[in-house]
Amino acid sequence: MRRIRADTVKDQIRGEIISGALAFGARLRIDELASRYGASHMPIREALRSLAGEGLVVTEANKGARVVTIDERHVAHLFSVRIALEVTLAREAVATIAEADLAEIETLERERLALADEGRFGEAVETNQRFHRRIYEIPGNAEALSVLDRHWLLLAALWSRFGYRPERLGGVASDHDHIIRALRQHDAEACGALTAAHVTKTRQDLIAQMALATKAQA
Repeated sequence: MRRIRADTVKDQIRGEIISGALAFGARLRIDELASRYGASHMPIREALRSLAGEGLVVTEANKGARVVTIDERHVAHLFSVRIALEVTLAREAVATIAEADLAEIETLERERLALADEGRFGEAVETNQRFHRRIYEIPGNAEALSVLDRHWLLLAALWSRFGYRPERLGGVASDHDHIIRALRQHDAEACGALTAAHVTKTRQDLIAQMALATKAQA
């Protein structure tokens, strides 16, 4: 069997979780994965350990690994953590944001709007993540960023699986405009409040999409 790196296998498994080829809750058996990806057992095990750290895989004693099981309660808890972190980082960004930072953030928002206008919603969602991450990089809190990045991988899988409402894009544009204005005015209180409202709306949208999918399957 040809040698395949654990990072390569990890990328393949992650991609299939995000695309839906590997369903939420699906059992991940070492032998089956080795055959699926043409890899030996060792890189498969390493990949699963790494994906568990990203929150996409759950490992259980004597039961092996499975794709994480997602429900509305899980999503609500995830967003409770995100709201706390994102508000803190947004408020802290106000204190040290530079003109160059603002220029990059505004450029990302223009790119996101252009992608949305072209109907390239998946790419618009990715650019939206880059917009927010660029703001949250400013305080230099690497630990908080690592948590948000891990969440993003799971959220990408959820958005891919359950879809998103294109009509929400107008609301996102308005929210982003106000957040940029608060950053430019160095208004930490406003930036924190706007960020909290923005992330709360995102949570509501995702949970609503999940409910629709559940209803359609009933």
